[in-house]
Amino acid sequence: MGFEDGNLAVRELSSQRYKDRDEKDMARVGKRQRFELPVHVGVYHNDDVYLGGGTLVSSIDYDLESLLKAYQMDSCNAIAMADGGSATLVYGYIFCWIGALVTAASLAEMASMVPASSGQYHWVSMLAPKGQAVFLSWVTGWLDLIGWWANTAVGVYFGATVTQGLLVLNYPDYGYERWHGTLLCFAWLVVCVLVNSVGAKLLPKIEGLIFILHVMGFFAVLIPLTYLAPHKDASYVFATFTNDSGWSSAGLTWFIGLMGTNLPFIGYDGPCHMAEEVVNASIAVPWCMIATIIINGTLGFAIVVAFLFCIGDVDAALSSATGYSYIEVFYAATNSHAGASVMAAIPAALVICASFGFLASSSRLTWAFARDKGVPFSDFFAHVSHLKITGTALPIRAVVLCAVITGIICIINIPSSAAFNAMISLTTAGLFASYEIAIVLMFLKKIKGEPVNYGPWRLGRWGIPINVAAISFLTIAIFFSFFPQGLPVTPVNMNWSAVVFSGEFFLGLGWYLIYGRKVYNGPIIEVGAGAVSAEEQFTTSSQE
Repeated sequence: MGFEDGNLAVRELSSQRYKDRDEKDMARVGKRQRFELPVHVGVYHNDDVYLGGGTLVSSIDYDLESLLKAYQMDSCNAIAMADGGSATLVYGYIFCWIGALVTAASLAEMASMVPASSGQYHWVSMLAPKGQAVFLSWVTGWLDLIGWWANTAVGVYFGATVTQGLLVLNYPDYGYERWHGTLLCFAWLVVCVLVNSVGAKLLPKIEGLIFILHVMGFFAVLIPLTYLAPHKDASYVFATFTNDSGWSSAGLTWFIGLMGTNLPFIGYDGPCHMAEEVVNASIAVPWCMIATIIINGTLGFAIVVAFLFCIGDVDAALSSATGYSYIEVFYAATNSHAGASVMAAIPAALVICASFGFLASSSRLTWAFARDKGVPFSDFFAHVSHLKITGTALPIRAVVLCAVITGIICIINIPSSAAFNAMISLTTAGLFASYEIAIVLMFLKKIKGEPVNYGPWRLGRWGIPINVAAISFLTIAIFFSFFPQGLPVTPVNMNWSAVVFSGEFFLGLGWYLIYGRKVYNGPIIEVGAGAVSAEEQFTTSSQE
């Protein structure tokens, strides 16, 4: 995905009817359609829906991220198994699946209203009261950035520490040190930066290939696991609740365990940030978000159930020297170091490759927010570099910035063994908070009966109940994401995400109060040859 004259540029595919619709959607929110629309094989259309290349690419990108996080469910088993056992994994997963679906539906309605790549902070700038729109828009954009930075850290951390786990499995004399994992994180980050710079031209092809390999790998892991491993009975999988966390309340324990079961569903705003590159975006992007939640939720649930039936010795799995219970389960199933290594390496390699897309998404959001003057040194990070070696133009400075911030987040691994939990919490808190602000503002407009310029994809009479369900789910998920996994709390098992999240947020807030509020006026939008503020856009749109 390249840039041309400071704008994302891809090839064109569209009938004139859909081109006109996209241009009208952009004009309705005061913007010109400046992106060309992409070509991709596998186009589906009928009288109502047109899924062009942009939709397919964005769907593949999000599918890849969320499907790979389904594998990472196994890395969160220690959280869920300690905080509720198999009941948390099964029923907590279903709870998070439903929560993700109502949240995605709420976001999809807004994506149809405003199919802009800036996503949540653009919607907030239009939905919030005029006097608060700019500030709430900035807060939403900054929270979204924090979430995506942490999401990239989750990917490289998982790949790095699984690599360590495989070393432990195959070389018993290997001295496991947490700082080794951090250095591996840095190494994988360098690879991600190279792919997103000199290898950027190949990124869409790489992601398409990885998606195919992932689907094959899904069955390559699931089939031997269910065939070779000893099986638990159904009562263990569906009717066993345990509490080894130290928390006295069973309900509190179950909610804390949701930290792990939320992981496969994080990041479903991804397609929104490609909206300006998608054919028939006001319809295609919402359906893309809903379909991926349904499909990936199904595949993730299959992994959860298969893992619980095949877990074998629970204590041995959770106390595995590799650091990952699923590696121990694979070894117990195959009784082979080579077989277990291959099975464990499949999700690890794919998550590392998916991190290419994580970094691409976070860098594009960073670049867009910098273009709107929403981050420090915005002029510097909004720069687009023209690479002679590849013949492409890319936001290299934004890519490097995201990689550096991700590397800093990975340093959490050195003092705390609960680093992965902290990164999940950062991702959950950042992204879910940006979702909730937008949904709450949309909900308030509905209950006040204020005019809303709906797009062609809307929730209708189910809108308010779905919004309420989404707000309730997001509040629960954010609140419990900061809790430590168990008691007693020590510096090693402490969930440091609250400290890191607060630090990142208040650093940004300090910059905003000192300088940012003077330059950030909401998303910069184009009307004809000029530019207007978000408040003017809101006024214009509301009067249509």
